[in-house]
Amino acid sequence: MSFAWMAWTLPTTLFFVAIALLLTGMGVLAKLAPRNEPRVGILRIATQRGDRLFLSLLGSAFIHLAWIALAPAALPLWMATMASLVYAALVFRFA
Repeated sequence: MSFAWMAWTLPTTLFFVAIALLLTGMGVLAKLAPRNEPRVGILRIATQRGDRLFLSLLGSAFIHLAWIALAPAALPLWMATMASLVYAALVFRFA
C-alpha cells in the first residue's frame, strides 16, 4: 500500500509520532498509576488526565492556527510549539 497521497513531510510525521507517543504515555501512566481522581482546578470543572490532555491538544491547535494567521512570517513556527508546551504544562498543573 502506498502512502504517497498523504504527503508525509517531516513536520507531518513528527506531529503524528508525537500524538502516538502522548497516547502511549498516557496508557502507560494509566497502568502504572491507576488512581485518576477528578480534580477541580482553575476552570472550575472536574478534569482527569485524559481531559487535561485533550484540553492541551485543543489549545495547542488553536495556538498554532493563531500563530500562522497573526504572526509575521519571519517568526518561526517552533516558537508556537514552545508556547503550546508552556500552555500544556499550565493546563496539567492548574486545570
